[in-house]
Amino acid sequence: MSDLNLIGEARNEFGKGAARRIRRAAQIPAVIYGHGVAPLHIVLPERATVRAIRASNALLTVTVDGVEHLALVKDVQKDPYFRSLSTSTC
Repeated sequence: MSDLNLIGEARNEFGKGAARRIRRAAQIPAVIYGHGVAPLHIVLPERATVRAIRASNALLTVTVDGVEHLALVKDVQKDPYFRSLSTSTC
């Protein structure tokens, strides 16, 4: 299992239009879920995220606003036409 670091930003815009703007800026909308904790909606850099999730069962350390969160990738959605990553769930 590999341990990879990603730096994310919290996001407060939701919906199709916001997700398209995020993807256009070469970023990926993602959500971090935890037991007994509210979901954390974040934005991750596209290139670093794609490299990080190539390895199966990659343990990610996602830093958001100075707080580190450990995450495993649970679900990845890819654009069927462009074959690019569109959404990630941790």
